[in-house]
Amino acid sequence: MKKSNKKKPTWTDLKRQLAGFDRPELLALIQDLYAASKNNQAFLHARFALGEDVLEPYKVTIDRWVCPDVMRNQDISVAKAKKAISDYKKAIGRPEGLAELMVFYCESCTNLLGYCGMDDEGYFNALVRMFEQALKATAELEPDRQKAFVERLECVRHEGHNWGWGVGDAMDDLMAEYGFAEE
Repeated sequence: MKKSNKKKPTWTDLKRQLAGFDRPELLALIQDLYAASKNNQAFLHARFALGEDVLEPYKVTIDRWVCPDVMRNQDISVAKAKKAISDYKKAIGRPEGLAELMVFYCESCTNLLGYCGMDDEGYFNALVRMFEQALKATAELEPDRQKAFVERLECVRHEGHNWGWGVGDAMDDLMAEYGFAEE
């Protein structure tokens, strides 16, 4: 293999190297990537719609990072939870799958806040931003596909009034802005 003169390799450099691979070499490379990490496996399963629920590994990651096991002293990472949604989007990014992951994120936050008091403005701000993204993703679906997502977000919105920081009011405003406010 020819080495690149650049300090940091780019996609173009890699593509040039891959151009010389035959089918068995490409399959072996993909097999190695598949075996290298669970993230690669989740990506490939989502891309090729393999398995019963391609969203499950993404949901596990989201739940782990926004609704950690406080008894095991696990930490919270909004960034890692959001990365799971971004990873799914890169893998296949089906609109309904994105809406599902975003709503699930909000529900996972609701689960944590239901049993664990929190005074973290950043966490609440991230939840409201994800709530808005979930509404936007839901609004982009066909009308007959929206109802279940709106109902789940309505439950999150209702709980939001129990948390302070203006979360419930912000969610009320967003529901109205996206045309999903209760009549």
